[in-house]
Amino acid sequence: MTLKPPPDRLYGRSKGKQLRPRQKQLLTELLPQLTWPENPFGSTPRETWLEVGFGGGEHAYALALANPDAGLVASEVFENGICSLLSHLAPAPPPNLRLYTDDARILLRAMPDATLSKLFLMFPDPWPKARHAKRRFVHPELIAEAARVLRPGGEWRIASDDPTYQSWTTETLKNQSAFTVTCFDTRPPDWPPTRYEAKALAAGRPPLYWSLTRNAFLSAIVSPTPPE
Repeated sequence: MTLKPPPDRLYGRSKGKQLRPRQKQLLTELLPQLTWPENPFGSTPRETWLEVGFGGGEHAYALALANPDAGLVASEVFENGICSLLSHLAPAPPPNLRLYTDDARILLRAMPDATLSKLFLMFPDPWPKARHAKRRFVHPELIAEAARVLRPGGEWRIASDDPTYQSWTTETLKNQSAFTVTCFDTRPPDWPPTRYEAKALAAGRPPLYWSLTRNAFLSAIVSPTPPE
């Protein structure tokens, strides 16, 4: 099976409900102060982390507060989600949190090798239709890109409650050698919860959680074979 490379658009809509005046103010006044890479971290972090698609932002906010010595870049394109996180950050955002408001894959490509210590993908859009499989972030070509930007021993965390995405992720990760993979059926205790997880559990959709450790030695980073 030949799978087309994913497009530079791994998300759906970027706008939702009409923004309230306070939300518009946050986008106009606070967001420009936090936009990455125009605004670097307040101090040089011990490590750099990236969250892809932070949704409502509660996971990114919890990570930043619990890990003040790590610099977290949180990526999201959906305006309402960005406003949700900004509302938590105002008026004094933590100095170790920055926002990137374009497609995360563009940012990944621009990063030097071994930039990241951790990568987070929490409950991404599953793109359940087969013709949209190329938009899934867990994609054979992106496995190689993630391996490139993560340092040896770095961790990539993935969570999903969607059965299609769970099967896809399981099969995709079987066909690669860049990461050592561990899968959990309950959230590890050091993983902050998200609102999407709460909704999934309330709806009877049990999530799966993957921890991928970047292998120390790679003879070559090759895109794995896509699942059927």
